[in-house]
Amino acid sequence: MAASAEGKKAAPAPPAVWKGFLQGSIGAAVGGSCAHPLDLIKVRMQLQTEVPKLNMLQMGGRIISTEGFFGLFKGVDASAARQLVYSGTRFGMYDMLKNFAGDERGRLSMPAKIVCAAGSGALGAFAGNPGDLAMVRMQADGKLPVEQRRGYKNIFDAVSKIAASEGVASMWKTGVVPNMNRAAIITVGQLAAYDQCKQILVDYGAKECIQTHFSASFMAAFIASVMSNPVDVAKTRLMNQNKSSATQYTGTLNAMTTMVKTEGPLSLYKGFAATFSRQLPYVVITWVTVEQLKKVMKDW
Repeated sequence: MAASAEGKKAAPAPPAVWKGFLQGSIGAAVGGSCAHPLDLIKVRMQLQTEVPKLNMLQMGGRIISTEGFFGLFKGVDASAARQLVYSGTRFGMYDMLKNFAGDERGRLSMPAKIVCAAGSGALGAFAGNPGDLAMVRMQADGKLPVEQRRGYKNIFDAVSKIAASEGVASMWKTGVVPNMNRAAIITVGQLAAYDQCKQILVDYGAKECIQTHFSASFMAAFIASVMSNPVDVAKTRLMNQNKSSATQYTGTLNAMTTMVKTEGPLSLYKGFAATFSRQLPYVVITWVTVEQLKKVMKDW
C-alpha cells in the first residue's frame, strides 16, 4: 500500500489545460503562416476543372505571374487567426481528453488516442469555421472571373461581408459539416499519429529531442495527408461554391460522389502533392514549436 501510494505521488501532474490551448495556438499559427503559400497552391489545384491540369510548380508560377509574389500569401491573416482558434481548441481539448482517459502514467491505447483526436478536431473546426470560410474564399478569389471576385481586404472585411450578405449563421452553416469531418480525420493524423509515432520511437530507444519530434511529425504529416485529402477537396468545393456555380453540391458525400462520377476517382486526390508539401512543413514546424514551448512552460 505504501509503495502504491508513493508511486501515485511520484506520478507527474497533468499540465494545466490552458497550456495546451496556448501552445497549440502559437505553434499552429507559426506553422500555418510558414506553409500558407503551399496551402494556397493546394486550394487552387483542388478547384481546377480546366484541361490540361497544372501541377504544383505550374500553379505557383501562374499565381506569381498573374497576382504577384505576395499573391501566394492571400488570406494569410485569415489562416493565422483560424489557427489561433481552431488549433488552440484542438490541442487544448486533446490534452484535456487524454488526461481524462489516460492511465496513471498518462499513456493511452491507439484507439483511445483516435477518439480523443477526432473529438477535439471536430470541436476545433466548429469554433474556427468562420476563419476557415474566410481563408478559403480569399485563397480562391484570384481564380474567379474578375466580375465574380469578392475582393476581401482581410479576415475582418471577409467575415463582416459574409455576415452582412449571407447572415451570421451562414459562417457556421457553410461548409461546417465537411470542415468538422475533415478536422476529425486530419487531427487523428496530426495529433494521434504524432503521439503514437513518437511513443514508438521513444520505446525503441530514441531520446526526447528535436530529432525525434521531427521524425514523428514527418510520419504524421504523411498519414494526415492520405487520410484527409478526399474530404479536404470536398470541403474546398463546398466552401467556394455560390448560387451561380455550375455544379451545386449538397454535402460532403454528394461532393465526393459527384466528383468521382464526373471527374474520376483520382479527382479526390487532386492536389495531393501540394497537400503533403503543405502538411509537411506545417506539421513539423507546429510540433517542434509546441514541444519547445512545453519545455519553456514546464514550470509555469
